[in-house]
Amino acid sequence: MFQEDTISAVATAVGEGGIGIIRLSGVNAVKVAENLFKPTNKSPVAQLASHQLTYGKVVDSLSGQAVDEAMLVVMRSPRSYTKEDVVEIHCHGGPVPLRRTLELTLRHGARLAEAGEFTKRAFMNGRLDLVQAEAVMDLIRAKSDASLSMALGQLQGSLSTKVKEMRHEILALIAHLEATIDFPEEDIDELTTQEVRSRLTALLTQMDHLLAGRKTGRILREGLETVIIGKPNVGKSSLLNALLREQRAIVTDIPGTTRDIIEESVSIRGIPLKIVDTAGIRETKDIVEKIGVERARALIEKADLILLLLDASAPLTDEDKEVLRLLEGKEAMIILNKSDLPPLWQETDLQQEIAGKKILKLSVLDGSGLDELEEAIVKLVYSGAVSPKENAFLQNVRQADLLEKASEQAKDALRTIDAGLPPDFVVVDLRSVWESLGEITGDTVGEDIIQQIFSQFCIGK
Repeated sequence: MFQEDTISAVATAVGEGGIGIIRLSGVNAVKVAENLFKPTNKSPVAQLASHQLTYGKVVDSLSGQAVDEAMLVVMRSPRSYTKEDVVEIHCHGGPVPLRRTLELTLRHGARLAEAGEFTKRAFMNGRLDLVQAEAVMDLIRAKSDASLSMALGQLQGSLSTKVKEMRHEILALIAHLEATIDFPEEDIDELTTQEVRSRLTALLTQMDHLLAGRKTGRILREGLETVIIGKPNVGKSSLLNALLREQRAIVTDIPGTTRDIIEESVSIRGIPLKIVDTAGIRETKDIVEKIGVERARALIEKADLILLLLDASAPLTDEDKEVLRLLEGKEAMIILNKSDLPPLWQETDLQQEIAGKKILKLSVLDGSGLDELEEAIVKLVYSGAVSPKENAFLQNVRQADLLEKASEQAKDALRTIDAGLPPDFVVVDLRSVWESLGEITGDTVGEDIIQQIFSQFCIGK
């Protein structure tokens, strides 16, 4: 599905750099480049070997003046990112030479690319499916080794392969059922109801496994929203500093030192965390501290994980119990800090308040317990349902919603079988499953969804 026009854009980040790249794609990419790039070896651009860099100058044909010295590479169809003819001009990375070169490509017949249009063309031309296309942006935005590994796995087809295998299985069921319906006189082995049910149940197990990791995929992509709470002077800022491996927050013996929100990002064993250190939760007349406490309470409501610090070396107070009550219905870990000091109370004193929450002992002072905390975070993210080594995760809400829809439709097919309805009705349900799975990979998706997805990309990708 090759496009008739040729697009152009700056493919590198805005700002100064050693190299800046102008990318062209389309039927006239080579022709446009030939009008502005003059190789030092005098060879016409149209005759340059594919996938080889050539040194030359970018020249304004109207004035005859050189705009920049550059390297040019032609990547001929179909061996290119978009499967169209692609030309890249590697200029010096300043904004002026890049702007001037881009202007020349537009003057000679290219048009400015829309956001994500290069990747959209790769999708439309069959080089990538929709899951892989979405993985391109995730790869660019990866915040940790784990998110990078997940995005790379998706780009290489880990999730796409699973979804396509499920679609193939559904299609095989549909084809066999329709054959028995349309040609009852033929000697075709009819799938028994029990066999259809068995194969559908196996498919549902695969879907459930992927759905169990939906939260994992989102966290690896966006980061685990983590909030550190507790009453003043229990070591919240010290814990933030320990996780960051740097002195980011001010730490003193004076209660209420942290009066505003401190936000930082860190990678814990490959998992990106967005950590927020909050003001100590207590009753206060200080108006600034009071605002900080109110913000802390608001953050608790939307956090993926709450780390509640308690000081086991100090008496358990009503303030501690009030903060504990904020954890009801939330994903939280209770951390008993200052474990290097003699405890004044035990975990058993919290049995009524903790409601099954995980309790960890920690000393921010000497670092003991930090490894156990990090391991607990890893187990929480992967939920025991998926392996950290696995990279076939649902990347976003769109994919998760469609797989949830396909799962419900597969359950409808099982209910149809159990109701004793004819095979025609089962086929209708199976076709719905097949189409929903196809929307994930882009095989059955509408143009409006495609446009919405690619509009989130940067212009040069």
